[in-house]
Amino acid sequence: MSQASTQIIRIVKKLSEDMHNGDLKGVMAAYEPKAGLVAQPGVTVCGPGLFEAMKGYTSMKPKFDMPIHEVIEAGDIALHISPWSMEAVDPANGKPLKQSGLSVAVFRKQRDGKWLLVIDDPYGCHLLLK
Repeated sequence: MSQASTQIIRIVKKLSEDMHNGDLKGVMAAYEPKAGLVAQPGVTVCGPGLFEAMKGYTSMKPKFDMPIHEVIEAGDIALHISPWSMEAVDPANGKPLKQSGLSVAVFRKQRDGKWLLVIDDPYGCHLLLK
């Protein structure tokens, strides 16, 4: 596995841990300032919308399982693909939530060598379900 692949997988795992721990600052540190997140199929948010979406997700204290990862590199761009499952708690009513999907995410290598998310689509398999 390449050094970039190892770094990207480490970032994805830390992002998942930060979401579970409610560390919004840590979550946002994984994204470029103008990054886009597919908040739900067909709805992409950026900037303040990304922050608000992540604020909502971290409030659920999600616990992610991402058993396998694939990273495809092309220079300073990388594609990360991973199936995921999640257990969380609905903050509105305290009921347990379970979801799963396929994460498809684009990373870009920064000038300082760090990889950051540019596009994050946790609903990468929604087209297959139509």
